[in-house]
Amino acid sequence: MADRRAFLAGLLASTLWPQHTWADAGAPAFLSAGKGPDGTYVLCGLSAAGEMTFHLPLPARGHAAAAHPKLAQAVAFARRPGRFAIVLDCVTGLEQARLIPPEGRHFYGHGTFSADGAWLFTTENDYDAARGIIGVWDTTRGYRREGEISSGGIGPHDMKLMPDGETLVVANGGIETHPETGRAKLNIPSMRPNLSYLSSTGEHKGVLELPEDHRKNSIRHLAMSDSGTVAFAMQWQGDLYEDLPLLGIHDAKTGDLSLMDEASVRRMNGYLGSVAITPDGAQVAATSPRSGRLQVFAQGELVREKTMVDVCGVAATRDGFVSTAGTGHVVSEYGTPTQHPIAWDNHLIPLG
Repeated sequence: MADRRAFLAGLLASTLWPQHTWADAGAPAFLSAGKGPDGTYVLCGLSAAGEMTFHLPLPARGHAAAAHPKLAQAVAFARRPGRFAIVLDCVTGLEQARLIPPEGRHFYGHGTFSADGAWLFTTENDYDAARGIIGVWDTTRGYRREGEISSGGIGPHDMKLMPDGETLVVANGGIETHPETGRAKLNIPSMRPNLSYLSSTGEHKGVLELPEDHRKNSIRHLAMSDSGTVAFAMQWQGDLYEDLPLLGIHDAKTGDLSLMDEASVRRMNGYLGSVAITPDGAQVAATSPRSGRLQVFAQGELVREKTMVDVCGVAATRDGFVSTAGTGHVVSEYGTPTQHPIAWDNHLIPLG
């Protein structure tokens, strides 16, 4: 067995290992983690029509995934606070690497690749110092950790690569946590969420802080248009009688910030689960599993709303939005809904 592991490790480090592409994995349009009917956890590929293209086991509950831009490799992240991220070949199902954060760190469930796929960036918690970290991993050397940079805030959750291929935008949720206290939130009275823009080398290029009355709005999840407009979904940490918007749009080029009043604390039960934006930036969608709603906005106005039990994952296509739910449903706005024996987890990750 030891010889076989050594042989496989040698293949992984050499050009002899097959370099599968996403076409070899059934050309999925999306990735999603979920829970099977037997209680086991999986990472799945889904077509644009909602059909499953692959189905791979995970050792524990997943959260989000990152898709390599060229190869059929997906990094499946544990639900926070998680200490594993697994690199899977989505054709063979083989585990190609397992990422373990350094001592004193844990993952936040999200990551993103560089445009050429040579680097992976992961959101992490330096929990003893109460600061956010972006881990930097070299994919060409077996996903070896090469360093880390500051996230520009506390509690970095989601992160995207901007269209320039150089800038990362990070959703710093502002919430301090520590593994010794589980998922307890330690700093709600003083939390300060932000959107932080930084280079992959750690140079900070800008930051968006919300107005004072929004400081308990934890910025959690991001979506980006082809031009770099950032849509962000928030989760309210204050009293539910305060009715503030949970959905925002930020244009880093102009600095313009828009908040969607109808995606409110009361209407969405204080919680947005996921967000998506169409490639042209014309429409934005947000989900709330707590209220069972999917909302779609255009030019800052609510244009349609759908009720859907336990809806959370959402992704944009050029033909509208696709959503997933804990009930197993995959629903396209303009197609036929499908259902799988999978309780879909929080996110539907688009490829490409």
